[in-house]
Amino acid sequence: MGRFFGRWFTLTIAVGVMTWLLPGMIVQGSNTFFSIASFALFMALINASVKPVVQLLALPLTVITFGLAALILNVMFMQLASWLSITVFNEGIYIAGFWWAVIGSFIMMVVDGIVGSIIHD
Repeated sequence: MGRFFGRWFTLTIAVGVMTWLLPGMIVQGSNTFFSIASFALFMALINASVKPVVQLLALPLTVITFGLAALILNVMFMQLASWLSITVFNEGIYIAGFWWAVIGSFIMMVVDGIVGSIIHD
């Protein structure tokens, strides 16, 4: 359980940096921190539960497309987390389009890796 909270924390920082850098990531709701944390919560839940199974099933397609399928899956999971956080909490991150999600996915990956390596090691 502690690992999940650590993952949620690093994703919250990564989402905060992503929303700060990208104008296409629009914070919805009255409390900015809660909006970012709720989006990161759903990203952490998806990454812990659904994503490994879907990535395993999509592995042949990912190999054939040289990783493009994995990028599309990440974008779809970001869109799902956005929809869930806005629907459940009425606060979250609205993603303005596909390319904003692609750029946001790269930013989240880099920031999450940096913060994760600092915190966990």
